[in-house]
Amino acid sequence: MSRLLARFDLQFPAFHLDVELDVPMSGITAVFGPSGSGKTTLLRCLAGLERAPHGFMKFGDEVWQNERVGCCLPLYKRPIGYVFQEPRLFPHYDVRANLLYGYKRIPVEERRIAIEQVVEILGIRHLLDRRIHKLSGGEQQRVAIGRALLTSPKLLLLDEPLASLDIQRKQELLPFIRQLHEQLHIPVLYVSHGLTEILQLADRVVLLKEGRVVSIGALNEVFTALDFRGTLGPHRIGAILDARVTSHDPPYGLTQLEFMGQSLFVSLQPIAIGQPMRVHILSSDVTLVVERVNSPTSVLNILEATIVEIREIDHASVDVLLDIGAPLVASITKKSLVTLGLKSGQRVFAHIKAVAVNEEFSE
Repeated sequence: MSRLLARFDLQFPAFHLDVELDVPMSGITAVFGPSGSGKTTLLRCLAGLERAPHGFMKFGDEVWQNERVGCCLPLYKRPIGYVFQEPRLFPHYDVRANLLYGYKRIPVEERRIAIEQVVEILGIRHLLDRRIHKLSGGEQQRVAIGRALLTSPKLLLLDEPLASLDIQRKQELLPFIRQLHEQLHIPVLYVSHGLTEILQLADRVVLLKEGRVVSIGALNEVFTALDFRGTLGPHRIGAILDARVTSHDPPYGLTQLEFMGQSLFVSLQPIAIGQPMRVHILSSDVTLVVERVNSPTSVLNILEATIVEIREIDHASVDVLLDIGAPLVASITKKSLVTLGLKSGQRVFAHIKAVAVNEEFSE
């Protein structure tokens, strides 16, 4: 599998970017962190818009920057599609002309993506003859993404493309972004400080703080790692699980999912049996029981787990990292910890009060 290798050390008057990347180029890699952590600056370095004096960047077998030998390809020579926070479309062109702008500048033999593909994936056929000023913000961003795709990039950089959109427009655009790598097989680096977007889209995460990479890894592993709970601020994720739909129960308004041989129930979903579904669990929605409850309980979601680690949050509470076939975190009180006699290696049962599907999760 191709990998992206990069090293950038860039000093500004009030900010220092010092990062080293080694990530597989497949699926969607989210660059996540608070405002001012260096997310956009990192993307600009990858695109060649910012030049780090000692920078290095290699995509697969291609070296796009190696300052030791004086090599730094400018953006127009890098096979990169870049989508900014604002669409930056040509207002005097209609949608079709905007899409064709980059497409016509790519030699025929290098065109790997067809116009029909992009129009179909992004659902913009009905917009082709419209002027830009007659499009909604979400429609403009779809066109901007389409224009970037039609340059046949090997790498797509999305710099907070949903930042200026309201919640409804974000929900409209997210499914189109999810389809990009699935249907076109183009790796995506997606910058955002919005947790909801990352949880819905990403396969892995590059976590930035104050210009430095503090973690790189699979989505669930990074967001449940106890070492980085402070870095994530108030976002206390218990788990991000990729499950599969096994059945529907319309009379009770429930959909049953399967995860690692165990069952989860969520509100009824319009998704076919056998299809994958990503769900989220907050650590505050997980309670622990040391023995299996034999009498009926109102809790539908009960998973067998093993305690991996216990970490103090403050004077009154702790995080308990569990193994359920994937990491799961429960935030409980210290009193509960002592009362239950919990310790590493112990088998317990995680009672989950709520499981959120993508569209239900809020920041």
